Formats: sequence, structure tokens, C-alpha cells
Amino acid sequence: MSKKIMVVDDSYMTVKDLQFHLKAQNDYEIVSHYTSGETALKNIEKDKPDIVMMDVVMPGMDGVETTREMLKKYPNVRIVILTSMVYDETVIEAKEAGASGFLCKPLELSEVVSCLDHLRTHPQTDFYLPGVLRS
Repeated sequence: MSKKIMVVDDSYMTVKDLQFHLKAQNDYEIVSHYTSGETALKNIEKDKPDIVMMDVVMPGMDGVETTREMLKKYPNVRIVILTSMVYDETVIEAKEAGASGFLCKPLELSEVVSCLDHLRTHPQTDFYLPGVLRS
């Protein structure tokens, strides 16, 4: 059975990029896409994703705060932060909020698949690319 993925990102290109990367991967299915954290929070119960791919900078509630709120209600969902803002403080805030992974935009197929495969096969551990999480 494939893992269900919710994408929370206000960039149409990121969503299309993820769809392109995952179309040949039978283990993953994008079940929903939202452009704001608020809308994702309203729909998570209906969508029941296993993994959420979350942008940081969005209108309204940002991805770090959305991650924090989502995990309060749904502690078993795995959240992967997607951003081009790879600053130490962003990575640290995401990790402290409970994010299970962190990927840099533009997304690379091998990194996306490695991250998702890691979260699927190692449900108790996180995925951060070497050099992203220095502490």
C-alpha cells in the first residue's frame, strides 16, 4: 500500500515538481495539495496523510508554525520541510517544531526519494541531508 502525501506549498511549480518526481514511484501518492497552513490543518483529518511535504514561507501561517500545530493534533504524521531558505535558524526551528526531515529547493529526485524511503522504512528516525543539520 502506498504512503499518502499531503503537499503544503504555495508554489505551483513545487507541486508539479513533486508530482513529476513521484509519478514513477509506486510507494507514494500525493493525495492533496494546499497553499496555506490553515487550509492544510482544516483538511488533515479528511486526507489522513502519512507524510506532509511543507513549505516554510507561505501566506498566513508559515510552515514551521503549521508543523508545530499539526503535530499537536496528529503526532504520528511525518513532516518534511521544503525550502530554499537554508539558514541555520530555519533548520533549527523546523527541527524543534518536530519536522522529520528537511529538503532544499530546487528539489532533486534522488533526495526526495531517499527522504521518503528513509521515513517509510525507518519510522522512528529523521532525515536531514549531510551539511544541512550541523548540530
